[in-house]
Amino acid sequence: MERRESQAMDENIGTIKIWEEAALKKRSPAEQISETITRIAGGGGMLVAHVVWFGAWLAINTGSIPGIEVFDKFPFPLLTTLVSLEAIFLSLFVLASQNRMTRHSDQRSQLDLQVNLLAEKEMTAVLVLLQDIAKHMHVKVSLTPDYVRDLAKQTDIHKLTQRLEELPKD
Repeated sequence: MERRESQAMDENIGTIKIWEEAALKKRSPAEQISETITRIAGGGGMLVAHVVWFGAWLAINTGSIPGIEVFDKFPFPLLTTLVSLEAIFLSLFVLASQNRMTRHSDQRSQLDLQVNLLAEKEMTAVLVLLQDIAKHMHVKVSLTPDYVRDLAKQTDIHKLTQRLEELPKD
């Protein structure tokens, strides 16, 4: 039994891996570049590079390093411009990456919904079959017939979503 569960789990993981790899291959070159830049910019190395860059800039442009001429006097307009441009481009790269990840997440949600709807239909069929078998075998069941009948009905998705919309919002 354990071997079969492991085989099913391995098959599911393999399927997910193939699906995820296909999604990664579908990325446009711009999306790939955006994600690479976002990944690099979000790492610790970039933090260290910025600390060194700002420290050196401030040291040079406050005249703290003899022999190196100040090129961006206080209040450092060139530094401000460069940092602003960097922030704009990094924001755009992050937004592009997030948009792709959101699309991928939406696809996962749709897939999850489809699997759940299919499982609900399958369970409804199983309940009906079990009810038929119990009747045929004259098996006494612990659930009331009304409860079993209610569970054996197919879920009305439209009615369910309307009921969910009636719930209080945060």
